[in-house]
Amino acid sequence: MSSDQQDQETALLTEAEGAPLLKKLGIYTRLSGPGWMQGAITLGGGSLAGALYLGVIAGFGLLWLQPLAMICGIIMLSAIAYVTLSTQKAPFGLVNQHLSPALGWAWMIATIMANVVWSMPQFNLGRAAIQQNLLPAVGDSNGSTAIICVIFFAIAFYVNTLYESEGKGAKTFDTIIKIMVGLIVLSFFAVVITLATSGDLDWGAILGGLIPDPSLLLTPAASYADLIAQSTQPEWWTAKITDEQRDIIITAFGTAVGINMTWLLPYSLLKKRWGKVQRGFSIFDLSIGLFIPFFLATSCVVIAAASQFHTQTGDVDPNSPAAAGTIAQLVADHPGATNAVDLELALTLVKRDNFQLATTLEPLAGKIVSQSIFGFGVVGMALSTIIILMLINGLAFQELLGKPGDKKTYYIGCAVSGIAGFIGPFVWSGASAALAIPTSVIGGSLIPIAYFTFFLMMNSKKVLGEHRPEGTARVIWNMLMGVATGIATLGSIWVLSGKAHFNSWHGMIPAAGLAILIVLLIVGTFSFIKNERKA
Repeated sequence: MSSDQQDQETALLTEAEGAPLLKKLGIYTRLSGPGWMQGAITLGGGSLAGALYLGVIAGFGLLWLQPLAMICGIIMLSAIAYVTLSTQKAPFGLVNQHLSPALGWAWMIATIMANVVWSMPQFNLGRAAIQQNLLPAVGDSNGSTAIICVIFFAIAFYVNTLYESEGKGAKTFDTIIKIMVGLIVLSFFAVVITLATSGDLDWGAILGGLIPDPSLLLTPAASYADLIAQSTQPEWWTAKITDEQRDIIITAFGTAVGINMTWLLPYSLLKKRWGKVQRGFSIFDLSIGLFIPFFLATSCVVIAAASQFHTQTGDVDPNSPAAAGTIAQLVADHPGATNAVDLELALTLVKRDNFQLATTLEPLAGKIVSQSIFGFGVVGMALSTIIILMLINGLAFQELLGKPGDKKTYYIGCAVSGIAGFIGPFVWSGASAALAIPTSVIGGSLIPIAYFTFFLMMNSKKVLGEHRPEGTARVIWNMLMGVATGIATLGSIWVLSGKAHFNSWHGMIPAAGLAILIVLLIVGTFSFIKNERKA
């Protein structure tokens, strides 16, 4: 951004302070940017799969979960924005200098791993949506898959060249991201509107599902009560369903914001040349670009999935591996006969994907809405996430190779993430455990560390100097950050400890992740105390 553009933005923000509400919102929306990039990456395959399963297992009862989890994430992203805009320095260097290089490098390595590994399923999701929803005539041969992936890579790389340019190119990048996020939301919104007009939605239950219900940590959704009562082992099924609900609740709270999102925000703010005057505006930017699209899109998916799948079994193969595995687990724990209700309960817990949802929606919503519009939304999710994953990797590579601002290094980082994504459709099914498990564990264990790091920095006189919040503002910041960091930490510990064992590498990795989390928490605390004493 040139100095003239910066002066124009500052003048507009000053004008907005005394403007009527609608004019103020218009100015803020026009100037927003980094928040939309956060929205583009979080609206990916992970959010889609999570929202689908929330609808499957709890119906409308967990509609409140993802928005509340995202609010906790936005609290910490707001703290990251405050530190960055107050210091006007890249946080990687600040962390290494004022806390510990172990924290800074762990943060970077986890970010690069996430960018590389999670590009793979995004390419796979996008190509499958084209081949199965939008253009089934192209077939699913390796040739057509390769062509689709080349197109995805070319589009994503080109959009990233716009990000690295100045002036009109950078503004075009912002506009493209805003349009893509908007179209994703509209496509899923169209599905729900169509379901609503067909009379297939219970709006009372939907509105009730927006009210937080902590009881779902301890008991199954009420709609399972009759089935559980008729099963051979009611106590076993109660524990089974409750455990699955609890896991998805805790996981959602612990990973509402990915580790690479915490890396993206400060660098995108510095790229915009925002400063202290934009500290308050950055919170609005996160709200309109991240929270609102995330809330609308994920809620629409939960609603659609709940209406079609919750306690329903007609779409599931009774011989499916997931259902058979659940029954086998029941028999292993309680040898003896099972009944039809046991099988039905097992079928209700089977996870569905976006293609199964599109198929079940077709009789209600019609082929255009269920296949074309829904499929377009899925492609948009995949492509927007690919773009931002490549972007973040470019930024991380600049720090990795010690060349901040170098375009060639940025493009190398983009290409590494994009090429890894390109091969995803060909290897993901076989490599998902080997790649996704360590990446999820390391990223999940370091999310609390990233939160904790910026919690410490917000309280650091050495880092923020006169800009450190004081008085009531400091109390409020610490209360909000404490809750968000505490939830993320407890969630990560819960998930990691539940999966940790030493019988196989699958269990050893979570154990290692738990050890990393504990060690870095200790290192961060002592480094903070030591460095603050030098202030």
